[in-house]
Amino acid sequence: QVQLVESGGGLVQPGGSLRLSCAASGRISRIYAMAWYRQPPGKQRELVAAITSDGNTNYVDSVKGRFTISRDNAKNTVYLEMNSLNAEDTAVYYCNADVGWHGRRDNYWGQGTQVTVSA
Repeated sequence: QVQLVESGGGLVQPGGSLRLSCAASGRISRIYAMAWYRQPPGKQRELVAAITSDGNTNYVDSVKGRFTISRDNAKNTVYLEMNSLNAEDTAVYYCNADVGWHGRRDNYWGQGTQVTVSA
């Protein structure tokens, strides 16, 4: 099994910044794509940003220019740097990873971390 543990969420004022981290551990031979999703209150979960194993990234339009996804393959960790936060960014943020192990490839989710943007 693989565990994804997120950290870095919290309460921040509009215009502020937060950095989320997600560390993967367990039965891992290789991690393919990693991503951050979010689920605002009363809404469906949406993809925020994704990064391939060789560093290619993509973002949902609403966060382009404000959020940056990155990863440290040596640490099996993905990050999400969030700047210029606004109330619409309030959500539970989830880490997601495609993980390879002895010929298998499975998808895993973290438990989620709350981000609240409020004055």
